[in-house]
Amino acid sequence: MPTGPAALSSGSFTRMFFLRSGRGFGFRQGGLRLAVFAIAVALIWPALIVGQDGSQGPAWVATWGTSPSTPGSFGQAGTAGSAFENRTLRQIVHTSVGGDSVRIRLSNRHGSVPLEIGAVHIASRGEGARIEAASDRALTFGTETSITIPVGAFVLSDPVGLEVLPLADLAISIYFPSDTGTPTSHSTGLQTNYISPPGNFVATELISDAETSQSWFFLTAVEVKPSERTGVIVTLGNSITDGTQSTADTNGRWPDHLARRLAARDAGTLGVVNAGIAGNRVLHDLGGFGISALARLELDVLSLPGVTHVVVMEGINDIGMGGGLAPEIASADEIIAGHLQLIARVHARGLKIYGATLTPFEGAFYYSPEAEVKRQAVNEWIRTSGAYDAVIDFDAATRDPNQPSRFKPGFSQDNLHPNDMGYEAMADAIDLSLFDL
Repeated sequence: MPTGPAALSSGSFTRMFFLRSGRGFGFRQGGLRLAVFAIAVALIWPALIVGQDGSQGPAWVATWGTSPSTPGSFGQAGTAGSAFENRTLRQIVHTSVGGDSVRIRLSNRHGSVPLEIGAVHIASRGEGARIEAASDRALTFGTETSITIPVGAFVLSDPVGLEVLPLADLAISIYFPSDTGTPTSHSTGLQTNYISPPGNFVATELISDAETSQSWFFLTAVEVKPSERTGVIVTLGNSITDGTQSTADTNGRWPDHLARRLAARDAGTLGVVNAGIAGNRVLHDLGGFGISALARLELDVLSLPGVTHVVVMEGINDIGMGGGLAPEIASADEIIAGHLQLIARVHARGLKIYGATLTPFEGAFYYSPEAEVKRQAVNEWIRTSGAYDAVIDFDAATRDPNQPSRFKPGFSQDNLHPNDMGYEAMADAIDLSLFDL
């Protein structure tokens, strides 16, 4: 039986910092600072106890993730919090890599009240709202089945043994005993999720008479412990990374296609996490569309375990969403300065970062000739500056050779977002050797 620090689980370590109170956490004076510290340590604790980093062997890696949108004037993200009171939310996620243990991250980042979690289960998904009962596992938090998450915080569950396959669906079922307030959500999930009738159905094989939503709520990451060294690519972007205009429930976003290509090549040694938010910008927040890429880099990208590469495709909304749509109008030089900040911060972590060129948008609702000049200037800088470790030329992969300011015929329905064919062409244009470990 091991003793000392190596014998402490993340749950027992967390208990050193928290005082139990009822169904959740109670904090001593100054406890909020302790909570933030404990969460940060919990993120790195598995690496500390084995004395390794991602280059030395298997460790926790993110197999799926999503980035919370923000409530605001461009559309309140998600469902009203009271809709989840005394209900079970069964959410479906599609893995990129597998492992033999799993844990999840729940977030109350944009919450208005402490979030009470009554029970959580994870299982392999069957059809629709059904789970494969033999795979069902209860998740705990510091060995407790319930937890209360403070406003603005997130928590990691304790690990549980479960054979997680790559490119497979998992179902995470969460029971909320009380009003959840403003939900932390990702609006453009493009995945059917299930809201139960009143009651706790986390262990129920099939949730009947469920309402549905294509947003994700409170769940921001699923992490696995693989059997071999595994890296993670995080794709930081806007709606074109988020997959807007792809077919729902098909995992047709370009990062999904990339994950399938990598799995076919490497049998699952590289995970892909999609950190795209529809409407996102490099420099400025936009209500309903997430805080800026500069503001969310730490939580949405760098805090994920196992990250080895970051791909950035950001800037088209800084160009197009100015003036009438938002008060900030960014110049090409300002957008480039934002990219340089992202590069410097990722390089400071010793990670590789690749820049993706901005795709055409003539014919889109916010196109103008002046905006096209900015797009061309940003793309020229991405291609020629050498600031990024490599360039992924999505513009060249999707543009009409006869009218380069437009998408190739058949690649887009709205002249801004690729369709299923366009997203697949983007992924196919990526040189997989960029991600050699």
